[in-house]
Amino acid sequence: MVKLTKNQLEEQINELSQYKGRHTELITVYISAGYDVNAVQRQLEAEKSTAKNIKSTATRKNVIDALEKIVRHLKTLKFTPENGSALFAGNISQTEGQDDLRMWDIEPPEPVMIRMYRCDKDFVLDPLKEMLAAGETYALLVMDRKEATIGRLTGKRVEFLQKMTSGVPSKVKAGGQSAQRFHRITEGLTKEFYKRIADEMKNLFYDDPKLKGILIGGPIPTKDEFVDGEYLMNKLQKLIIGVKDQGDTSESGLHELVENSNDILASQEITKEKKILDKFFESLGQTPDKTAYKYEDVRKSLEYGAVSLLLISKDLEFSKIKELRDLAISAGTEIEMISTETEEGDQFGKLSGAGAFLRFKLEN
Repeated sequence: MVKLTKNQLEEQINELSQYKGRHTELITVYISAGYDVNAVQRQLEAEKSTAKNIKSTATRKNVIDALEKIVRHLKTLKFTPENGSALFAGNISQTEGQDDLRMWDIEPPEPVMIRMYRCDKDFVLDPLKEMLAAGETYALLVMDRKEATIGRLTGKRVEFLQKMTSGVPSKVKAGGQSAQRFHRITEGLTKEFYKRIADEMKNLFYDDPKLKGILIGGPIPTKDEFVDGEYLMNKLQKLIIGVKDQGDTSESGLHELVENSNDILASQEITKEKKILDKFFESLGQTPDKTAYKYEDVRKSLEYGAVSLLLISKDLEFSKIKELRDLAISAGTEIEMISTETEEGDQFGKLSGAGAFLRFKLEN
């Protein structure tokens, strides 16, 4: 089994998403990295016994056949692949009474973090889809004057990284000079805490080439004091893309921050896509001999190795997506999948659904 690249994984996901079970009979198995493949084999043997209780004869047969196919495959493995494995099996025939039993065993480009067995009408693909979104990361910080929690958002996965406490004492009743002295002490401790947070953020993220932005959450005015005080290094300060009001500064607060920032995260992806398409349409108008947009022209350009960047609409029919992706992968060409969620993406899909920036002009 060969470890897939992200481009190959996306192609595989697109293929698997096309298949629907006639009943609840498509099997999905995820084996996490480092988990004992023999234990999974024993679990699936037990599931075969449970499947014998399925009332429908056809469904029972399809489920047992799919499980047996996976079990036979697992018996050939001496150990779990480095990144774990995602297995899919089932009768994908859409004609009643006909069999088309197939199985896929995928080692993804990143470690599988979950263990799962599922029997359903569709293959469970969300864990693999999350890996496709994992090329860029966001730093997460939730803080008040007492504590700070730092995390990382990769794809849809929130990872806890660090917990810090300030040691700033709670307010006490005091008057006169004692109150002023207490205030000076707490302010000094708070500033030191902010500096320690900034140092930890630098240690964790400053040299991260995948870092796309920083999200900060916390109560008023703490988070604002931290941001406005520019405690972060210049490079990191410029990457702050969102500051949200919230009270929870614990580990669960990282998840709340992501939920509160969905609008920002969505706009980041949309902005990236809009910039690519704006450049494409501008190139199409100003340098049409260095831009291809008709499917056949794009395919020909890929065959000649002339494409520097391939654009494919997610609405393009699957067979054409696969053909273009195969050619691009063979040529080492960068690929961008374009959604139809923006006006530009919809326009691109209606234009032809395929486009390319060319390294050089092709002769007719």
